[in-house]
Amino acid sequence: MAKKNRRKATRSEQKSDEVTRVADAPEGLAGRSFLYVGGRDCQVAHLRAVADGFGAELIHHDGGLREAVSRIDRVLPSVDCVFCPIDCISHDACVRVKSGCKKFNKAFIPLRNGSKSSLERALHSMNERGNG
Repeated sequence: MAKKNRRKATRSEQKSDEVTRVADAPEGLAGRSFLYVGGRDCQVAHLRAVADGFGAELIHHDGGLREAVSRIDRVLPSVDCVFCPIDCISHDACVRVKSGCKKFNKAFIPLRNGSKSSLERALHSMNERGNG
């Protein structure tokens, strides 16, 4: 029973931390939109929650698994920058994103992997530099 109560306490502490993080997050990324290309489908909801914590919108493209890669070209002009986890993206999608970012003068930010913490570190870094 004690173990179960500790888990509940930990979950409520995590929720409290998330609320605090949203309230304490600088406004530098508020209202911004980001394109996340690639990654794992099971992570998308978590990644969106991270972006929401910064007041930003995260648009996901699966990198060509089910969605047409050409959709990247249509979405790029409307976003502020693009994130790509280098471990979970096709070569074709990565090349298309890089060239599109150059064409539309958008920031291209490669992420070490498709984890939630990798995106969170990148967003924290953007906030700290004031590149929101």
